[in-house]
Amino acid sequence: MIAENGDSTESRCPVAEGELAVRTTGSGPVLLLVPGGTGGATSFRALVKQLCADYTVVTYDRRGHFASTDATTGPVTVPQQADDALAVLDHVGAGPVPVFGTSAGALIALDLVARYPGRVSTLVAHEPPAVQLMPDATGILEASAAQVRLARSGDLMGAVTRFAEGIAGAALPDLPNLRLPNEADWLRLFDRELTEFFDYLPDLRALRRVRTEILPVAGEASRGRYHYQPARILALELGLPFTEVPGAHLAPQRNPAKFAAALRDLLADL
Repeated sequence: MIAENGDSTESRCPVAEGELAVRTTGSGPVLLLVPGGTGGATSFRALVKQLCADYTVVTYDRRGHFASTDATTGPVTVPQQADDALAVLDHVGAGPVPVFGTSAGALIALDLVARYPGRVSTLVAHEPPAVQLMPDATGILEASAAQVRLARSGDLMGAVTRFAEGIAGAALPDLPNLRLPNEADWLRLFDRELTEFFDYLPDLRALRRVRTEILPVAGEASRGRYHYQPARILALELGLPFTEVPGAHLAPQRNPAKFAAALRDLLADL
């Protein structure tokens, strides 16, 4: 099913035991954006507006999030989500294309490149939380496990608050009776995905062999946070340049103009 929505085309992409909501916007070469966080394509809305004059931008809701469906139960693994990203590329009929992934989306994109290198020409991996690459990840993993326990015990707001406090520029406002939007998507993140993301170790051996241009990047305002260091370590492990980009972890949403300009320059250079 395909629906026109202004300058965007919305369609449904079948995947194993589910269906993904896909949105295509703009004209020019295809650029796939892989979302992090709660997995919504709308997180890229402002960034897409900045990029759609130069690219046909493809975004999607990750399985089980927002308008996408998922009939599976239990943990949702990173390779499973990478297979979904591959299905999106098949769905839009795209050959080797540039891919941008942010946060968990960068982990998914790294797995996509490691296992299907012929499908990605260039990957810009923005702050992948590949904490398994860090020599001092124990505290981060313990904090993540505590957040999962909070969410499963019914204190979803407590889990989200702790999660946001660890991310540069993402702290929640201190307001009484703050209502958490998209509760189902947050619960899914903690209950079925977060542990899988933090347990995931990129396949460095496979990534060293690929011909895909990989550029690990992190925001200049993220220095000192756990989500900054893995990009630097990944670059070192792969013998690749590391680049700082404007803003913090949520720069693609909160600083879209500056971030799009930096992303456009990176893709042009590669």
